[in-house]
Amino acid sequence: MIYRKFGNTEIKVSALGFGAGEIGDYAVSENDAEKILNTVLDLEINLIDTARGYYASEERIGKYISYRRKEFILSTKVGYGIEGYADWSYDIILAGVDNALRLMKTDYIDIVHLHSCDLNTLQRGEVIEALNKTIEQGKVRVAAYSGENEELKFAVDSNSFGSIQTSINICDQIDLDGSIKLAKEKGIGVIAKRPIANAPWRFNERPVGHYCEEYWHRWKTMNLPEQKNWLDTFLRFTVFANGVDTAIVGTTNIEHLKSNIKIIEEGPLDEELNNFIFQSFKTHDQNWRGEV
Repeated sequence: MIYRKFGNTEIKVSALGFGAGEIGDYAVSENDAEKILNTVLDLEINLIDTARGYYASEERIGKYISYRRKEFILSTKVGYGIEGYADWSYDIILAGVDNALRLMKTDYIDIVHLHSCDLNTLQRGEVIEALNKTIEQGKVRVAAYSGENEELKFAVDSNSFGSIQTSINICDQIDLDGSIKLAKEKGIGVIAKRPIANAPWRFNERPVGHYCEEYWHRWKTMNLPEQKNWLDTFLRFTVFANGVDTAIVGTTNIEHLKSNIKIIEEGPLDEELNNFIFQSFKTHDQNWRGEV
């Protein structure tokens, strides 16, 4: 497994992280969730990313791998969805962290993100102050923001965060030359989400109404050369993009996870192909924005 220093922090992360959203789905059995989470660690993936909104995810992390806490870097997201608290208030950030600590059976969380709050909320500063309070209390190591576009730019410019998480892939390169580049210069850790753009190559026709629809449109518009293995091309592009420390993949299929590890072990894409993809995005850009 490839490991990288995470920004200016003392944290080292695997180049491939695990997005624990899917294992939070109640359709996934308890036995399967336990097996997947432990296999992730056995495969030496050391970043596990979850969120308040991922149903049973935090609880299952606590139930099945808290006894292996020293083996992984834990990342979650807060800001909403706790009864008795106003969303995006000072108090709900504190409560969100405490709730996550309880569910995941740990006394600290490595990285806590504000989960896609809007620009006005960030500018008010209350949620940032609350997140900093949890660091002072020793409950959180790194304050982070998860989001895109103007909000991401503000987060990076503000110097308030040690980590960001945002969509980065072949079809979503908006911030590579902007916020991601600046984050790298400032020593801010970068987590790439949606690294394979929801696999648009699965669809022969535009998947209207599907989560992948916008990325499918961009992929077709970019008119990229046919690839023997699109998964390989997409994943390697993101994992080795300038500024990216780790890219999170979510799956309930252990064989897919093993395949992803083998793919990134191949290293970066051929430089000519990588540059072509980069330039093709710029050439065909139709005022595309980062996809939430």
